[in-house]
Amino acid sequence: MKRLAALVLTAFFLVLQAICVAPPANAATHQVMMQDYAYGPAALTVRAGDTVTWMQHDQAPHDVVTTSAPVAFRSPQLSAGQSWSYTFTKPGTYSYYCSVHPDMRATVTVLAAETPAKQPSPTPPKQTTTRPATSSAPTSPTSSAAPAPAPVVPESSAPAPPVTQEAAATGPSLDPMLLVAGVVTGVAVLCLLLVGSRPGG
Repeated sequence: MKRLAALVLTAFFLVLQAICVAPPANAATHQVMMQDYAYGPAALTVRAGDTVTWMQHDQAPHDVVTTSAPVAFRSPQLSAGQSWSYTFTKPGTYSYYCSVHPDMRATVTVLAAETPAKQPSPTPPKQTTTRPATSSAPTSPTSSAAPAPAPVVPESSAPAPPVTQEAAATGPSLDPMLLVAGVVTGVAVLCLLLVGSRPGG
């Protein structure tokens, strides 16, 4: 059990280190020319995670040596046509020069890595507004205006009587076959319920 906990903790710290130390996905590459006994540009601004490549174009050898920097580095001496790259991971100002030609000086200013794009704020939970229950039409099978009592039908076909009254009030606008089918369906359901409720049925 302890070994499993140690493995989980190790994996957690590895992921955390990868998030904190890994260069951003949008890291860029910059170039500095070593030409005519000068660095060009002499002042460069990059972000943590960016890579700077020095390209040597002079016949005389040059190198890149930090004089004051958060992290010191030193390149090998480069001949004409050679290049050397360095990836900056720590923000700060890096002053450097050529140890062969001390008059060649330049700086690289490293800014903090860009924070990832702002995550969209989580959508608030949907607020469900409960609508007040609409008062439904009275379900009483009989109406005070109708003098004739409604026929007794099974509970499952309760909506049938109002339809019958409406048909009687409005005339032959509904198909009588639909009414007959509804009554037959209700009776069939009632029969099935009765048969199913018998013990041992």
